[in-house]
Amino acid sequence: MNNETYLDFCFIRKADGNFAAEIDDILTRMFAGIKLHWYLEQKTIEDAEMVIAEVKGMSGWRSEEETLHFLEQNGSDQFWHYLQGYKMFIYPVTMRGCNSCGTH
Repeated sequence: MNNETYLDFCFIRKADGNFAAEIDDILTRMFAGIKLHWYLEQKTIEDAEMVIAEVKGMSGWRSEEETLHFLEQNGSDQFWHYLQGYKMFIYPVTMRGCNSCGTH
């Protein structure tokens, strides 16, 4: 069963150009076959480039721990080299109702 997935990543490196395109390629390869989409925002600060990746969609991961395990197994060396921070939220889909209003 697919679960709502929200991942935020912060990638930083020395300014070299085209960082957002490189991050897009890394994410495309890593999340191939998973129904996730992302928005990238690139900023240049002094001599460094930063890309914030907001990833969301549906995945088979039931918890943050499962997601971390996937990242550890599938993240490239570049992914880990550039990654400076992350946060994630996995919301399991319930079988009965939406579970947000307390009546279903």
